[in-house]
Amino acid sequence: MPKVIYITPDGSRHETDVDAGYSIMEGAINNNIEGIVAECGGACACATCHSYIDAAWIDRIPAMDDMEDSMLDAAFERRDNSRLTCQIEMSDELDGIIVHVADNDY
Repeated sequence: MPKVIYITPDGSRHETDVDAGYSIMEGAINNNIEGIVAECGGACACATCHSYIDAAWIDRIPAMDDMEDSMLDAAFERRDNSRLTCQIEMSDELDGIIVHVADNDY
């Protein structure tokens, strides 16, 4: 089972198993990761699962579509490596991905 390493805004590191096929957001919710609010439940409609993908992984994830790009415009402190974790599906190829959770509690 692939692992996701979540780094929360307070600097805590959480290494969790996330089933392939689940989104990184679903993995965070299922493992009680602080900072992933996910108000819309993964419908790409709120930006409360906003996170920063570690530089070593940014080129390994699928490109964002126009809807995600537009929704990220509403995110607090958007960066070049910002992504909505509801839009990234876990796979064996992403085993060990590092995700820095943004401050989504605004």
